[in-house]
Amino acid sequence: MRIALEPVSSRTTIQEGVYQQLRNALMAGNFDPGQTLTIASLAETFGTSNMPVREALRRLAAENALEVAANGSARIPIVTLARLDDLCRARIAVEGLAAELGIPKLTATNIETLERIAAEQHAIGRSSNVYELMARNQQFHFTIYRASGSEVLLQLIETLWLRFGPYMRMLSASVEPLMRSGEIDPAGSHFPIIEALKAGDFVRARDGVVADIRRTHEILRDYCPATEDEPRAKGPASALRR
Repeated sequence: MRIALEPVSSRTTIQEGVYQQLRNALMAGNFDPGQTLTIASLAETFGTSNMPVREALRRLAAENALEVAANGSARIPIVTLARLDDLCRARIAVEGLAAELGIPKLTATNIETLERIAAEQHAIGRSSNVYELMARNQQFHFTIYRASGSEVLLQLIETLWLRFGPYMRMLSASVEPLMRSGEIDPAGSHFPIIEALKAGDFVRARDGVVADIRRTHEILRDYCPATEDEPRAKGPASALRR
C-alpha cells in the first residue's frame, strides 16, 4: 500500500501539510527514479493552489530529495551506483552511531514494539503488500534511533532516508515477486536484532542494524545502473536470497 496523497487538513497549515505528506511519500519510496512531479498535478491532488506545492518542492529540493526545473516542476533523482555507495556509507556511519546510543536505552516496551513490528512484517509478507512492508521497516529502525535522544542524528538520518527513497522504490519492485513466492523473509534481519536485545548483547544488536543496511546495499548494487545514462540493471534474483 503506497502512502496516499490526500487533501490537506485544516488542522495544519496548507504548506506544511503538503510538505509533510510529500516528504513521507518520498521516504517510503513511493515515486520512481526520474519521475516528474508537476505543480499543477500535485495541487489538484492536494486540493490546494499552486503556491503551497511550489514551496514544498523548494524545501524538498533544499534537502536534496528532489531536483527542481526552471519551470517549477520537480524530478525524483536518478539512481546510480556511485550515489548508492555514498549514501550507504553515510547511513552506516550515522545510523550505526544512533543505534549504538539508542540500543542501551530501549525499554521493555520498546522491545515489545519492535517484536510487534517484525511480526506484522511477516503477516504483511504473506499478502505481498510491499509498500506497507517498507513502512514497517522504517518504523522498526526509527524506534531504535529515537531512543538515542539525539535530535541532530535523527535529522541527519531523515535526510539520508529522503535521498534513499528512489533506491527503496527500486528495491520494492525487486523484492515483491520473491515475497509473493515466499523466497525471502519479509522481516529481514530484524528478529536476530530483537534476540540480541533480549539477551542484553548491545554490541550484537548494533551490529545487526548495520548488517541490515549492508544487506540492502548488497541487494541494490545488483540492480543499480553505474551511471545516469545506463538502463537499470536486472540483478540476479539470487542476490535477494543470499
